[in-house]
Amino acid sequence: MTNKLLNVRPILLLLLGCGLVATIACASKPTSNSKTTANASSGSSAPRAIESASTAPKLEDDILVLINKYRKSKGLSALSSNPVIEQEARRHSMAMATKRISFGHEGFNIRSKIITSKIPGTNAVAENVAFGSNTAKEVVDGWLNSPGHRKNIEGNYKLTGIGVARDQQSRLYFTQIFAK
Repeated sequence: MTNKLLNVRPILLLLLGCGLVATIACASKPTSNSKTTANASSGSSAPRAIESASTAPKLEDDILVLINKYRKSKGLSALSSNPVIEQEARRHSMAMATKRISFGHEGFNIRSKIITSKIPGTNAVAENVAFGSNTAKEVVDGWLNSPGHRKNIEGNYKLTGIGVARDQQSRLYFTQIFAK
């Protein structure tokens, strides 16, 4: 029994190390968004106050309608909303809106692994994020005007989840995750 545990420990350490490297690499990649803002930094090392945020399910529904309308115009099949993917998209938008993470794709590898582990047969995951739009039409138009975001929207995906969170200043953070 002890020999088996000793053999597992290096494998676990290797997996944890790879996960950290993948997360750092993903977070350091530049992203394109419909609108971005620079992160304000006061330079002080004082801890940040915990911020609160709320979800916006109506906006999520409106975005899906607009995305599927666009896909239909291109001869593509409609995306179906999936509760697992929706939960991950909302969680990410909430994390950005509450300033637990910076705006962007931080943690995408983790979200992708959660989705592929919970939805059998899933072999590809992509993500769009946005900040600063005020309506579903604005965010979808912004994504469609960005080649990388449009590529995800037009991709050979079947499932999606959309998460919208509103921060304390009523700014909206958007995440759409695609899976096939």
